Amino acid sequence: MQTEMPFFEGPEDALREAVRAIGGPKKVGPMLWPDKTPDAAARLLQDCLNAGRSEKLDLSQVLFILRAARDAGFHAAFQFIGADVGYEVRPVTREEEVDRITSVIETTSAQLATAIATLQRLQTARRVA
Repeated sequence: MQTEMPFFEGPEDALREAVRAIGGPKKVGPMLWPDKTPDAAARLLQDCLNAGRSEKLDLSQVLFILRAARDAGFHAAFQFIGADVGYEVRPVTREEEVDRITSVIETTSAQLATAIATLQRLQTARRVA
């Protein structure tokens, strides 16, 4: 796992390094554009990661690259983006994510139970009146 954040000149540079960590443009390009030939997809990805070109990735493609980089143990691109907008970013372990989701389920289950009880009470009161 990567521990130090390298210096990037801009977001395109950070994403280029993320793509490299995933396996390079020839691997990532076809994942983004499966309808293109591998070489055409790789060229398009390189163009999208060149700040001087008009081709750009859309947000879902950026998120795909960041997720794949995370899975490859490369966190610097997302940390760079976070720092650029004023956030400190750290990777979340699978256990932490499971705990968070479990907590959400427990909270919403309790809210659902309360809502059902309230609805039943209201429906019963309407029948009596």
